[in-house]
Amino acid sequence: MDGLLIDTIPAYVSAMVEAGRDVGHVVSKDYVLSLVGLLGTELEAQLRADHAEAFPLPAYMTALSARLGPILNAGVPLKAGAMPLLQALARMDMPIAAGTSMMRVEALHHLKHCRVEHFFRAVAARDDVARGKPHPDVHLKAISTLGFEPRDCLILEDSFNGVRAAHAAGAMVIMVPDVVTPTAEISALCTLVASDLHQVAEILGRTEAQAR
Repeated sequence: MDGLLIDTIPAYVSAMVEAGRDVGHVVSKDYVLSLVGLLGTELEAQLRADHAEAFPLPAYMTALSARLGPILNAGVPLKAGAMPLLQALARMDMPIAAGTSMMRVEALHHLKHCRVEHFFRAVAARDDVARGKPHPDVHLKAISTLGFEPRDCLILEDSFNGVRAAHAAGAMVIMVPDVVTPTAEISALCTLVASDLHQVAEILGRTEAQAR
């Protein structure tokens, strides 16, 4: 959801780089981009694994929250093509669920702010499952809430960790890259890599028309 439909990634990247400066530890933009799709416990675990004891993790997370919180609370916009895609799926009567690394209260806040909450029949958030992405738990939760089998579902993702989670869930995966270009490894996990959400809407529209 975040980074795919809602344009949160620039805020995350800026806040994470600046939080590093706040605690006197360089956190590069390229490194932050490798973490896209990780939040909360999974983000902290990766930071700890990559930097060991040298990284002031508690202070960094506090600084990150201080920088990121006001931006996200104010609300961030939809990505280009998000509204047309959601409207097209609604016209197809396509059941939609959101599977996100955000906490539920955060996810609902963003959906409401962008006025798109009515498109979703279910929301599966990080606090609904035991493990976050790249584990498949949040996607499996969303799929089960809709009442489908993973093999019958399509998941849209924008990040490497999201693609890994969607593939592990056993669903078809379309990646819509946000700030990272898929590697050969990631492309191999995808049914398709789309240029943007407009292309996804076109593809799904053609597929739905052919199925009639």
